[in-house]
Amino acid sequence: MQRLVQGDVGSGKTIVAFLAMYLASASGYQSAIMAPTEVLASQHYETFAQYIELFGIQTHLVLLTGAMTAKQKRRAYERMQLFPDAMIVGTHALFQEKAVYDNLALVITDEQHRFGVRQRETFSLKGESPHILVMSATPIPRTLAIILYGDLDISVIDEVPARRLPIKNCVVGSGWRPNAYEFIRKEIEAGHQAYVICPLVEASEHAEGENVTDYSEKLKQALPSDVEVAFLHGKMRSDMKHKIMESFAANEIQVLVSTTVVEVGVNVPNATVMMIEDAQRFGLAQLHQLRGRVGRGDAQSYCIMINTSDAKAPAKDWTC
Repeated sequence: MQRLVQGDVGSGKTIVAFLAMYLASASGYQSAIMAPTEVLASQHYETFAQYIELFGIQTHLVLLTGAMTAKQKRRAYERMQLFPDAMIVGTHALFQEKAVYDNLALVITDEQHRFGVRQRETFSLKGESPHILVMSATPIPRTLAIILYGDLDISVIDEVPARRLPIKNCVVGSGWRPNAYEFIRKEIEAGHQAYVICPLVEASEHAEGENVTDYSEKLKQALPSDVEVAFLHGKMRSDMKHKIMESFAANEIQVLVSTTVVEVGVNVPNATVMMIEDAQRFGLAQLHQLRGRVGRGDAQSYCIMINTSDAKAPAKDWTC
C-alpha cells in the first residue's frame, strides 16, 4: 500500500490510523506513526493508550520523541527491539539512526505536509517494503502531483462525525478586540474554552506582532480573575508543554495563548473559540488548521481572525 488519506480537520483520520496499526499488531507486525510535533505525538500516544485499555487490546505501545531523556530513549529502543508487534508513536526521532525496528510493516506519516520528501523516505526505509500511509487535511502540491502520476492511491474522508456544526468565522480589525474578549468571557461562562494564537514567542525588535508571553498577561487583566490563562510555545521544555496541554484538556485552563505549536492534531472538544492575532501573517493552510482546533464537539464554535494590517478595518459579521 502507498496511500494518502485526505480528510478535513476533525474528520477522524487519527482513528483510521489507529485501526490500521492495530490490524498490523494483531497480525504480528510492528507499525509506526510519525507526528510533526511532540505535543501531537504525546496526544496520539495517550489517545491510543485509552483505546487499548477501552477495547482490551493485547499489544505494546511505545513513545519515542527527541525531547525524551537518554534513559527514556534507551528504554524505547529496547521495547522496539523486544516486541515484534509494537505500535510505535513518535516524532522525527523515529527515523534517526538509533531507531532500529524489529518487524516494521506499516509506516504512517501524520500531517505529511509538515515533513520533507527525504524525511518521509528515510522513515519508510526503516522497514523492508512496509505499507505506507500518509495523512493530511492540506496535501502539498508535490503530493497532488504524485497522485496524478499514479504513484499514490487516495482515500477521501468526506464526512465529519455526526452532530458537528459548521464553524462560524469572522475577520475583524484590532479595534474589535474588546468585543472578542467579552465574547470569550461569555463562552467561558457557558463552560467552554478558548485558544488565542500569536505569531511570536516573546517581544522582538526585529519583528512586529503580538507575542505569547505579553499577550497572556494582557488577557489576565482583561478577563475575570477566576479565568485561568496559560501560555504555550515550542521553546518550552517537553514536560512543561505536556503538563499545560493536559491541564487545558481537563478544563483546568480556560484560555490557552499559544504559537502555532497547536496547529496540527490537537484535540480538545470543549474548546469553542479560536482567536488568531495578526491573522494576515499566517498562510491559508495554517489558518485552516488552526480553525480546525475548534468545532470538535457538539457545541457551536467560532474563529475570530484579527487583521492588524489595517487597524481601522471594520468588523464583519459572522459568516459560515
